[in-house]
Amino acid sequence: MIELAPDQLPPLTDWFPAGSPGAAALPEHVRAFGTGRWWADRVTAPRALAVACADHVLLRGDPGALAPDALAVFGAHYVQAPARFLPALAGAFDLVVPWERMLYLHQVPVPVPRIPDGVTMRRLAAEDAPALAALAPDAAWLHASWGGPAPLAASGLGWAAFRKEHVLAVACTYFQGTRYEDLACFTVPGHRRQRLALACVTALCRDVATRGHLPSWTCSRDHRPSRLLAWTAGFRLAREYVHHLTGKPARQGAGLPA
Repeated sequence: MIELAPDQLPPLTDWFPAGSPGAAALPEHVRAFGTGRWWADRVTAPRALAVACADHVLLRGDPGALAPDALAVFGAHYVQAPARFLPALAGAFDLVVPWERMLYLHQVPVPVPRIPDGVTMRRLAAEDAPALAALAPDAAWLHASWGGPAPLAASGLGWAAFRKEHVLAVACTYFQGTRYEDLACFTVPGHRRQRLALACVTALCRDVATRGHLPSWTCSRDHRPSRLLAWTAGFRLAREYVHHLTGKPARQGAGLPA
């Protein structure tokens, strides 16, 4: 596939429905913040289009327009695509694993819970970038959709629980669309089960509402803690779907970093 510059993109509404919840807000997020990459089978009048951000990819169009190894750039990604793309994915990678997902929409306002003494909860600001960067390496996914801790901190689209200068829990907008904001959160091990994540998510949901948007939440079907947090924070299940985790390119040397 050919990487497209933002000014080469076709009208997005021809490919991705506007105002969609969950990971479907990814194209609008990338278009607004420039944190992802666009790909097509050709620049003029493309027949297949892909958008990648963090480790997520959305595919649309005609898979028959793609060369056999065209999708190899999306190795080790979570791919959301119509079923007609599955044969092309299966041919491009040594492994394609279906992953059941759940999409929740915020429907029930809940009060912000009391947090422990000595903990402060507030909106993230640009000066909090070092505190986000200091989180454990397994938290790096949280700001991947923003291109790093500094852009997330400066976005104003996150809330965190602090003890002094240390982040204990954080909730943020992961993908911001024109109608929905898909949320994510992380709590430092050792500070879980203190309702810190719930406090951050609840505050963030109120913030999203002030922007005239609606919060959504996506998680793996087997991620019980995430499902429980979503329910407690007032989210209710809207639908289930499947995306696919890709492995290594089937043909050695075919893949490029996406």
